[in-house]
Amino acid sequence: MTLPMTASTTLTRWEQRTQNPLLALAVLFAIAYAIPIVAPGAPQDLLTACHVTNWAVWAAFAADYLVRLWLAEDRLRFVRGNPLALLAVVLPLAQPLRLLKLVSMLFLAGQRARMASQVRVTTYVAGSCLGLLVFGALAVLEVERDEPGASIHTFGDAVWWAFTTMTTVGYGDMAPTTGLGRMLAVGLMLSGIALLGVVTANIAAWFIARFEQDDVEERRQTEAIRELTDEVRALRAELAALKGTPAD
Repeated sequence: MTLPMTASTTLTRWEQRTQNPLLALAVLFAIAYAIPIVAPGAPQDLLTACHVTNWAVWAAFAADYLVRLWLAEDRLRFVRGNPLALLAVVLPLAQPLRLLKLVSMLFLAGQRARMASQVRVTTYVAGSCLGLLVFGALAVLEVERDEPGASIHTFGDAVWWAFTTMTTVGYGDMAPTTGLGRMLAVGLMLSGIALLGVVTANIAAWFIARFEQDDVEERRQTEAIRELTDEVRALRAELAALKGTPAD
């Protein structure tokens, strides 16, 4: 007998089937997003293709969001639980953030990460930190490069600035001069603090789990030794009783 398929089951199957294609689209978007920024002098046909690719990928993400919204049992709860996805659909300028969420499928949008080991979660978050670093650098380079008095002119400058900003070191040798650039800096600082905090917390949790595991193993071994000692004492008592029994 085949059980009826619920909306929740259908949504889960949809997300599982579209996970890899969306990840491939995320990589494609990353390339198309980076080329015009890193190589603004590229042939116009290539730049146009990158622009079309960006919008095509955005359309695919928007369609995915609408399908998942339609399949959700509680649509209001779904919207509240996926604010970044909604923002990416409504505001195409937020698409790089949506990309980070898709790249964060390396730790599978949070739910699958919570079921993974601490080491795997840390690996996923570290990958997200790397993605945030690269795309933060691309975004600030796009905004700042042609501004008068700007100190960020190359991709190398942007990566250095993004790294010092994410780690809140802030040497001050490079800083955004535009309002949008400073908004990006604030977002990068907050995101960097959050992600690095997650890495630190998961490393600490991994060590604690290992210590607890060792403690449990030690208690188990101690209990086994105690039980073996009791058995030896019982055998000695039986042997002593046998020796004290008169022979027939």
